[in-house]
This record gives sequence, structure tokens and C-alpha cells, in this order.
Amino acid sequence: MSNLLFLVHRLPYPPNKGDKVRSFNLLKHLTSRHRVFLGTFVDDPDDVPHIETVRAMCLDLHVARIHPRAAKLRSLTGLITNEALGLSYYHNADLQAWVKQTLAQNKIDAVVVFSSVMAQYFTSSPGNKSIPMLVDFVDVDSAKWTQYADNHQWPLSWLYRREGRQLLAYERAVAARAMHSFFVTENEVALFLAQAPECADKVDSLSNGVDGDYFSPDPARASPFEGEGAQSGEIPLVFTGAMDYWPNIDAVSWFANDIFPTLLKARPKLRFYIVGRSPSVSVLALASESVVVTGTVPDVRPYLQHAAVVVAPLRVARGIQNKILEAMAMGRPVVASQSCVEAIDGRGGEDLVAAADVAQFVSEIEALLKSPARALAVGQAGRKRVLANYSWDAHLAGIDRYLGGKLPEQKEI
Repeated sequence: MSNLLFLVHRLPYPPNKGDKVRSFNLLKHLTSRHRVFLGTFVDDPDDVPHIETVRAMCLDLHVARIHPRAAKLRSLTGLITNEALGLSYYHNADLQAWVKQTLAQNKIDAVVVFSSVMAQYFTSSPGNKSIPMLVDFVDVDSAKWTQYADNHQWPLSWLYRREGRQLLAYERAVAARAMHSFFVTENEVALFLAQAPECADKVDSLSNGVDGDYFSPDPARASPFEGEGAQSGEIPLVFTGAMDYWPNIDAVSWFANDIFPTLLKARPKLRFYIVGRSPSVSVLALASESVVVTGTVPDVRPYLQHAAVVVAPLRVARGIQNKILEAMAMGRPVVASQSCVEAIDGRGGEDLVAAADVAQFVSEIEALLKSPARALAVGQAGRKRVLANYSWDAHLAGIDRYLGGKLPEQKEI
């Protein structure tokens, strides 16, 4: 058993959005085998009541508060210092002092970083050179910002493109400094190594997983589409996700405006449910008689289990989408963007269905609605695929080999 310093950019509980699902399961995995000192942020007041749940899992915990609006303004100092804005956004003097104290007062055997911006708290001290650092990048975030630039007008396009360049330089420096780094898929590994070939011998994939016991169909689970406010005989299409996250906002806006109207003409009883916390103003504006924006729900599973089809029309997506794995685990047919399907180890058309454009989304969803037997078969095959290939412990065991024994010295940033 080792002493680990774990640095995470957002409190890894509750696991109610993609990055927190992964960081929470990584925390569970690490604490089951090691003593963990956790440094993290809270950026949502709703997470504050859960701090003590996380504290009970760790040997020590430091939670820094971050106020998104103030942090965004502070991040603009990166334009002066010529660094990625994300580094300034997540800079906190109290967290830095806690990390320094933790390293000084405890024999830390290794540092695990979740999200590259958190590496700054460890690499800023030259005295840490002998302690191995493992980094879970998850996705190539620099590529995400470049994608954002392509979908926005100036000046945001300029700012996002700059962030992509600066963050890539930082990601390369962090990966060079780290003992080993991980991305969520082999495609993300290949994307990163195409831009950082010097790291080829120490980057691997560490796939996402799903809790197949928690996300499982239950005949006793009531449908949320049959209670007060539900339309008689409605046919629910469901999207789940944090609705203040731009790729999700873009996905539901595209679906509601460009895809759903064609489906609705043929099937007036269709309803599109946008299920997830913190819907933005633009998402709230999508609400209508046929589009339902739920906001936060106590449990997403009833919406998934009783959906006719789960949709994931993500045009800007990196890596494996937990929302898709969860829907598959619930035994529901999923129609997702081609890039999302390609990231999952499954059989397109059998375990889940891919769509590349508006016309294909319409035709694939309509085909599943016309054939309940096929929809059932796709859902059942999807659940079997998830149970066979996406166990959290099986995937996260990939980090274990780097957490014991004597490790060679690492580079300075």
C-alpha cells in the first residue's frame, strides 16, 4: 500500500457528469489499494454537501472553492503570461500551499493527476523530481479547444484557437515530465502522439467503464413519462448530460432544430427529453410542447430505461461518452454520432447505431421506432457489450503497474 497524492480539477462526487464519473471511479480504485491525499476544487454549490462523503474515502482532503465567473476573468492573465488560460483558471494559492505541505510532511510514493491543468500544483516545485507522476489526461483537451474555434466566430474563434495551441504545448511538457500518461481511447492516444511523438513510449489508453449493476433495467422502475404532465401515448426520445457543457448544448440544439422536426411530422406523439443539470438559457429556450427540458433529476435511470430511443448527436466529442455506455447498460437502443460510435468497442448497427448527418439520424431513429423487435435486440446486445468490455476495475487496473516499485527519474517541465 502506497501514499498517493491525487489532484483532480473537480470534486469527484457525486458522479453525475462524464469527468466526475471517471474521476470518482478512479478515486474508488485508488483508495481500495492505497492511502490517498486528495486535492480538488468545488465549482458547484450543489456539490458542497458531498464533501464529507469524499473526505471519508481519503486520508486527507483539501477542497478549494472556485467561482466560475471570477475564475474566467482571472484566467485572462494568461494572455499576459503567455500560457494556457486554463492554468490561471485553476490556480489557487491555498491549494498550492496544501500540496507543498502534504509533500513535505508525508512520504508520498506517487502523484496521480486527473486533467493536465492540475499538474501545475506538483511540477512547480523542483524538489519533487524523484516522485513519479501519473497523468490521466482523459481526452486531448487542446484538440477540443481547436474544435470549439471551428464552431465559433471571432473573437471567440481566435481565443479558442490560441488556447488549443498553448494547452497543447503544456500537455506535451506534462507528458514529457510524467512517468506515464493515459487517454481514454486508442484514438485519443494516436491523436496526441501525432503531435507529441517524443512521448510514444509512455502513453497508453485507459478506457472508461460503467457500473453494470447500478445501470441495469428494473421491471419495477416506474416510467417518468406516465406521470403528471406526460402526454398520453407519447414516444420519448432521450438525451442525457450536463446541460451547461457546450458540446451537449450544441448536440441538443442541433437535434431539436434540425433533426427532430422531421421525425415529429411523421410521428406527432414523439417527445424529445433533454435530461440533465444546469440547462443553459439556450437549452431552456428549446422547450416546447414536444421538447421537454427537465433540469436536474434525482435519478437518470428511469429516463433511460423507458426511452424509446436514446440519442447522442454530439458534433464535438472527445473519447468515450459515459452517457452512451450508461444507456447501453440500461438495455436501450442508442443512436449516436459516428465519432462516438467509433470510440466504443462495439458492433455498429448491432450494439448501437451510428449516424453521420441529419438524414441518417432521421432514418436510423425511424427504423428503430418502426421495428420494436430490432430496438429491443440492439438494446440487449448493447448491454451485453458493456458488461463484457467496460468493467471499471478491469480498465483501471492499467494504472496499477506504475504504482509500486522503484521508478526511474522524470524530466523537469
